[in-house]
Amino acid sequence: MAVIAVFNQKGGVGKTTTCLNVTAALDIAQQCPIALDLDPQGHLTLSSGVKGTPPDSGMAAFFKHKTPLEGLLRETPRGWQIVSATLELAKIDALFGSDAKAATLLKQGLSEELALTGAPILIDCCPALGVLTLNALLAADRVLIPVSADFLSLQGVHRLDSALNVLEKKLQRSFERRIVITRFDSRRKLSYDIYDKLKERYGALICSTRIGENVSLAASPMHNMDVFAFAPNSPGAADYMALTGELLGSGFFAAPQPCQKQK
Repeated sequence: MAVIAVFNQKGGVGKTTTCLNVTAALDIAQQCPIALDLDPQGHLTLSSGVKGTPPDSGMAAFFKHKTPLEGLLRETPRGWQIVSATLELAKIDALFGSDAKAATLLKQGLSEELALTGAPILIDCCPALGVLTLNALLAADRVLIPVSADFLSLQGVHRLDSALNVLEKKLQRSFERRIVITRFDSRRKLSYDIYDKLKERYGALICSTRIGENVSLAASPMHNMDVFAFAPNSPGAADYMALTGELLGSGFFAAPQPCQKQK
């Protein structure tokens, strides 16, 4: 089981779009993925076609009532599974903000309930470094960072990288990460400039696949669909299939190997 946190502190960079469509692409590749919606806005839940979620259910029930994650899984219309989000999640920071142990709840819950499935688990994080995101990062084996091809996002990813470096020192663990460029407009020189600057600074951490600006990617959530269900022949579908193939090929979704103790 590999746990992937999809995270960026800046909004509007394609975080949920990336989590949604990579999950869908993994399902097409028969990887049987599971998605966790940790954003109180619940956009991943809605975009996945899951409706009628009671307020005190899904991830909120896990944190507030210790309901096992396995019992909270819901099947999407496309067949992959999700633990949904509601606005009740917004209360978690207030409920657990003073409890240092609260940041490990998700890691413990995943190891107890879903570890045996072997399925890749993708977590759509909220765009803030609070209790929910700390839970995701501590539970995650790797972090996927979507960055849109614009100047403000370029500045934002530098701050995010610095924040993760600080967390690594504090938590005494590393966060293997990959950065994917989203909303790339091949007609604009700025998009290429942003890509080149990121490539120069982060090198191999930058995914070769770039997600182009595409109407289908913007429209599919309105229809509660991933891009493969909404427009399977669109450039957006091709981009996310290529990205998922690249990440699969690099072992990004592979279960981490246990440390070998020296004799």
